[in-house]
Formats: sequence, structure tokens, C-alpha cells
Amino acid sequence: MLMTIELHTPRGDALVDITERVRAAVAEAVSRSRIEEGLCILFVPHTTAAITINSALDPATPQDIIADLNRLVPKRVDFAHQYDTPADAAGHIKSALIGHDLTLIISEGKLLLGGSQSILFYEFDGPRARRVQVKIMKG
Repeated sequence: MLMTIELHTPRGDALVDITERVRAAVAEAVSRSRIEEGLCILFVPHTTAAITINSALDPATPQDIIADLNRLVPKRVDFAHQYDTPADAAGHIKSALIGHDLTLIISEGKLLLGGSQSILFYEFDGPRARRVQVKIMKG
């Protein structure tokens, strides 16, 4: 079963917690297809966005992640590729570092995540209309 989560991101860099939206997609898939054990694959079809798992318990955690990733890959005008903007070029590199997909386990009809883990959509060049593809597979 393939579903899509649509979201609108804020200006600049942002980490958006999509955990509850993914849980809802898994619950819908479980109710439709009775998948109790399986995999949830999340895929971001964008070149200036990514997806990761991290803590969302402390609201400062996303700020720290964003700040340090910007320190590692700052927006600058001397990138070789400048098709759009320096933010766009930096976003391409950041998305390559963070990654475009996650594979999560579904057990007893529920998504398995650690107590402090959240699914975070990483925007590198907002504001944008974005999508996350959600594939649920029986396992």
C-alpha cells in the first residue's frame, strides 16, 4: 500500500515532526489490509529535503541539529552548481548527508519507535509544498 503525506514547510531550514502523521498512515494501512507485521518505508522525493529519526522531546534539539548542519554546510556563493540559489546548492549537499529514506518496523499493527524517537522531515530550502511517500509492506 502506497500513501502520501503532504506538508507545507516554513521559510529556510526546518525540522518538522511528522511522527503522528506516519502513525496515522500505518494505522490506516493496518485497518485496510490487516497488516500486523511488516515494514514502513518512508521516501522523500525532493533534492533539498531529507528525513531522519531523532528526539523531539526537547524543543531545542531541532535548533541544535539545524545550527550544526548549517555550520558544516553553510550557504555560500562559491558552490560549483548554482542552478537556483546558494541555499539550494547547500540543500542538495545536506540532503545527501542526511538521506531520503527510512525503513521502520511495524509490529502488532504499530510503528516501532524508541520512547524519545520522532520522525523528522528536514527542509533545507523552504517554504515549499512537500511530500513524503509512505509504503507499507507485509513482512
